[in-house]
Amino acid sequence: MRPRAMTKLTFGAAAAATLGLLATLAPTADAHQPSGHKPEPKRIGYFTQWGIYGRNFQVKDLETSGTAAKLSHINYAFGVIGADGKCLMGNAPGSDPWADYVRPVDAATSVDGVGDTADQRLAGNFNELRELKAENPGLKVMISLGGWTGSAHFSDAVRTDAGRKTLVASCIDTYIKGNLPVDGARGGAGAAAGIFDGVDLDWEWPGSEGAPGNVIRPEDKPNFTKLVREFRTQLDAYGRSLPKPQRKHYELSAYVPTAPAKIDAGFEVAKIMRDFDFVNLQGYDFHVSGEKTTAQQSALFAKNDFSVDQTVKAWLRRGAPAHKLVVGMPFYGQGWTGVTGGGDGLGQPATGPAPATWGAGSEDYKHLKKLADSGTYKLHRGYRNGHAWLFDGTNLWTYDDPTVLRAKASYVRQNGLGGAMVWSLDGDTPDGELITAIDRGLTRR
Repeated sequence: MRPRAMTKLTFGAAAAATLGLLATLAPTADAHQPSGHKPEPKRIGYFTQWGIYGRNFQVKDLETSGTAAKLSHINYAFGVIGADGKCLMGNAPGSDPWADYVRPVDAATSVDGVGDTADQRLAGNFNELRELKAENPGLKVMISLGGWTGSAHFSDAVRTDAGRKTLVASCIDTYIKGNLPVDGARGGAGAAAGIFDGVDLDWEWPGSEGAPGNVIRPEDKPNFTKLVREFRTQLDAYGRSLPKPQRKHYELSAYVPTAPAKIDAGFEVAKIMRDFDFVNLQGYDFHVSGEKTTAQQSALFAKNDFSVDQTVKAWLRRGAPAHKLVVGMPFYGQGWTGVTGGGDGLGQPATGPAPATWGAGSEDYKHLKKLADSGTYKLHRGYRNGHAWLFDGTNLWTYDDPTVLRAKASYVRQNGLGGAMVWSLDGDTPDGELITAIDRGLTRR
């Protein structure tokens, strides 16, 4: 992403100054904010389907860490859109029914302490989410559709009215009605009913470049608006069709970009915001480790560069209500190696992505915290920009720590925004250090 013009400041006990600056640098809440109405800020966390494997991050960890009690929503990543234009499970890249609902979870790993049996119709992550909701009655779970590697078929699927109707109906059938494919004793009609409380659209990106190979069309922009309308229509109709005691409003959200060019290429903002309950703003990956020069990935403020504040203002200017804008925050960092040029390392040439635990250039916060505590790296802060980075003279990591997240949460609260979203929950420490910082920033009076 471009351009880059950085203000690099280092401070020690200047965290308080961050909060003081928010009032003067932050945008003014827009006229769409309902008068006198201040709903509780949303606290949304993405749970990755694949995190149960290498990271061994289980749904139960959300309970034992205290994270679940601090969340309003969990976005389950990801539901798959197949080449046939339907939500599907099974024989498609990214689909993992074993993780979703087939895998037996033992007593030690289960939220309720009871192991799954062979004859259960629902097991795996879905059943654990059901148990987690039972322990946290206010918690909602959304199915997130697509993702960076799962958005290839959106454009084809939504080209026609019939295609949009088919796609939406299939997603509601699979996730909202819970009609899962039969796999041995697992699945069947209604097996996952009641788990998902809405749909999160993660099409990256309508009308502009995403993952290599994605189909992109100029008509993606109006077709996305029509897709949102179709989801809103069918979700509302299904919610009203339930027996009276069970009737409900199913929520609809989306993950949306920071770059103004991508916003304008794919989103009719004023129109789609009428049908969305909220949108999750991209608040990270402003710069990534594949670039040749080190830079911030998630600054709250930045001069002549992408930032959280720039993203919020871009959506406000295009007609989005402030109270529907949820700010994305990273639980991971972007890293470079071979950094030369001296100084604090930011804005300097690098030879490539830094070595990391799971994949070069990207590291979970829980591991970056160990680097920060090791004495090998120096911690730098751009308090006016609201970001942090670690530098050891060769390797640089830019990331959000509790100080940065408290400042961002305060920004959300002071400006009447919709709340905070995090990618992803498995990057936090076992005691939920980051989600606690966000929670405190959002609730401070």
